[in-house]
Amino acid sequence: MTTAIATVQSDVVGVRFHKLGKLYHFAIGELTDLQPGDYVIVETRRGRQLAQVIAYITPDKVHRRKGLREVDRKANPRDLVMKQVWESKELDALISCRERADEMGIKDAKFVKAEYSFDGSWLTFSYATENKKLNINGLRNALSRMFRTQIEMRLVGPRDVAKMLGGYGACGAPRCCSTFITEFSPVSIKMAKEQGISLSPQEITGMCGRLRCCLVFEYDQYVEAKKQLPKRGKRIGTPHGEGKVVDVRPMRDSVLVDVDGEFVEVFRHEFEPLEELEALQKKAEAGCSKHENGGCDCGAQKTAVAADDDNIDISELFDEDE
Repeated sequence: MTTAIATVQSDVVGVRFHKLGKLYHFAIGELTDLQPGDYVIVETRRGRQLAQVIAYITPDKVHRRKGLREVDRKANPRDLVMKQVWESKELDALISCRERADEMGIKDAKFVKAEYSFDGSWLTFSYATENKKLNINGLRNALSRMFRTQIEMRLVGPRDVAKMLGGYGACGAPRCCSTFITEFSPVSIKMAKEQGISLSPQEITGMCGRLRCCLVFEYDQYVEAKKQLPKRGKRIGTPHGEGKVVDVRPMRDSVLVDVDGEFVEVFRHEFEPLEELEALQKKAEAGCSKHENGGCDCGAQKTAVAADDDNIDISELFDEDE
């Protein structure tokens, strides 16, 4: 029922070329019977590619409609079989690429993946290198003659390499990038600091040599939780007496407090922010700041006195709209 409604309301679908790849938008054209999960043939800058329809995209999420390409057609059984046939040849192609690169003396590049298009018309080699001046045009020409097809050499970063190779992360579980992450988010040292994680490279660096992607997962929750808790060094009132905050525990909604040399955990509903209360008290005792020598004629003081004399709720003196 949900799919049928989405089909009527939108004429754009999001497709993926890989299981964990980015989502690309295509117009459905005359193919109004497309359903999520269907395989389709689309035209890209690398020729015709096989992709899977993931979902219909609502109009408000389509950023650029001008020049949006249309889905060519639905994939047929022959297309799917041909895709499997060419996939079976990718490992041999990668080995041949590495051997040819070694023969040509290319030592600064790491070739990690070979990928055929569904019909074998394109062959893409993904590689990583830190040598920005590396020229591999000669290797591309040699591979083009060897495989007799269009060759693309695609430079990828360390995170993409880890995603392609798979394996396990430092936590002992399969790498996040190889299991569910479709697009990499920016990661910063600040995220580790906010979560109280040790800044040693062993603690915050992933197998790719970059900051771990998982630092992003709970960052927003830590930031939001900390807004409700006092910072370190703040004086607060607790059931155990007045103390100073020595540690903040956002996920427990509590703080660790030093009360006369004894460390106790106090939850948010149990403490009082003494410094803030003292500041409010001083402000109240200072009187009206708009007029000098206490000569207040703004009406606020008179209103408060009148309300106290009549023993009425001050809120009754104002209209509900105010």
